[in-house]
Amino acid sequence: MTALRILAEAAWPDPDARGPEQLPPLPGFSASTFNPLVAETAERCLRAHHGTAPAPGRTALLLASASGDLATARAIEEAAADTARRMPPLLFFQSNPNAVLGHIAARWGLIGPVVAICPSQPPPPGRVPQDALDLAELLLADGDADQVLVIAAEQVEQTEQTDEDAADPDSTDRAVALLVTTA
Repeated sequence: MTALRILAEAAWPDPDARGPEQLPPLPGFSASTFNPLVAETAERCLRAHHGTAPAPGRTALLLASASGDLATARAIEEAAADTARRMPPLLFFQSNPNAVLGHIAARWGLIGPVVAICPSQPPPPGRVPQDALDLAELLLADGDADQVLVIAAEQVEQTEQTDEDAADPDSTDRAVALLVTTA
């Protein structure tokens, strides 16, 4: 395998933020913070390297998440259990993690493969799983892309939070993005 060179990186929440950050809303996506989490982290990473859209060249998108979109899955489960309630159609669209990747690709003019995986081992918070880095190397080695935007995102299971929980950094959604190419 070839080594990867990191062109840019970003994280949510920003470790340098001076206070709690609020994810910006993402039009067309509801019921969950997962898609805004992925989109904002990708946006930060792409802006760090390219400035503004569009991004030149062939850039693949790779999303790794061990938990996936927990809030949308829960909303779908609750709507399906309630036979008197109609399933909101946007929930079906959002349940596919590739939907947010398509949004990012369209916004930045990215042309390259779009892949979503569940890593075999969840990484520590704020780290990209090794499975995703290995797959990024393969996409580059195969000539499918010149760069790969690798995003690792995990949602925290939402339960009733106390003030102590809100102050705990492990009780918040987290994502990290790396824009990589061959070394």
